[in-house]
Amino acid sequence: MSYKEVKGLGKGLSAILGEVPNADQLRKPVGYVNKAVAGSTHNQDTAGVLRVPVDAIDPNPFQPRMSFDQTALDELAASIRNLGLIQPITVRKVGENRYQIISGERRFKACRMCGMSTIPAYVRETNDQGMLEMAIVENVQRENLDPIELALSYQRLIEECRFTQDQMAERLGKNRATVANTLRLLKLPAKVQHDLKVGLVSPGHAKAILGVDDPAVQEQLCDLVLADGLSVRQLEQIVRKIQLTGSGVPRKAARKEIPLPEQYGRLMGCVGRYFSDNVSVKRSASGKGTMTIRFSSDDEVNSFLEALERIQ
Repeated sequence: MSYKEVKGLGKGLSAILGEVPNADQLRKPVGYVNKAVAGSTHNQDTAGVLRVPVDAIDPNPFQPRMSFDQTALDELAASIRNLGLIQPITVRKVGENRYQIISGERRFKACRMCGMSTIPAYVRETNDQGMLEMAIVENVQRENLDPIELALSYQRLIEECRFTQDQMAERLGKNRATVANTLRLLKLPAKVQHDLKVGLVSPGHAKAILGVDDPAVQEQLCDLVLADGLSVRQLEQIVRKIQLTGSGVPRKAARKEIPLPEQYGRLMGCVGRYFSDNVSVKRSASGKGTMTIRFSSDDEVNSFLEALERIQ
């Protein structure tokens, strides 16, 4: 059996369709260059997309997100350099040629990293409460908030925007029980909230821990999850036993400590050299964990940074 050679495959679209005129122009990053620059005219259509000078934009004082992942920002900035900003940010005008971000602060930061002088933006008219509501709802719907950031965002909608749980569930398109369970996470002790926030325990673990009311027992249960690597189902069984019998957390398991692998000791020694040994590591049985560095001066940070840069 013979096969007829198929020409054009593997050579790109031009081999199949022929040369595409002005192909380089078609691949230029999206920049919304056909839109007016904000401030350049007196009467602007605020429903459209304007190119707003980056230096005229202030951050959102109601931003629900507490931190921005630097790696994700770097990746977004690289995408914007190659393709331009596909989705404009949303701002409101707060003064003569001054704007404030309603949503899109992460995109704004990435555009600044790219050195952009103007940024595509929708300009909306709203007051502080409307801005807060839009910022929180946009973040809840679009951003990957951790469970505690999400719960705090819900709480702000209730306290500052005067939403009921029913109104909030309807506005966000979520089940009311889901909203209520998320808000309950804020009743956990700070220690448990921290471990949930950094991913040492899951929302399922946190929900099981809420099955007991005593904060001290809740902390012990959280430690138990970290020490023994308990699944949610295993934790639920322990909580049920506590509820039925009134017993405490199993002592043997609660006291169990898993020694850190040898490489963690070396890591703490290397890093601690620059921070007077003020370094601690918390690690679960599954290998997840956090490293905490406490520094006493900018000099310690600078010395550590210089050491890292010499390695690169």
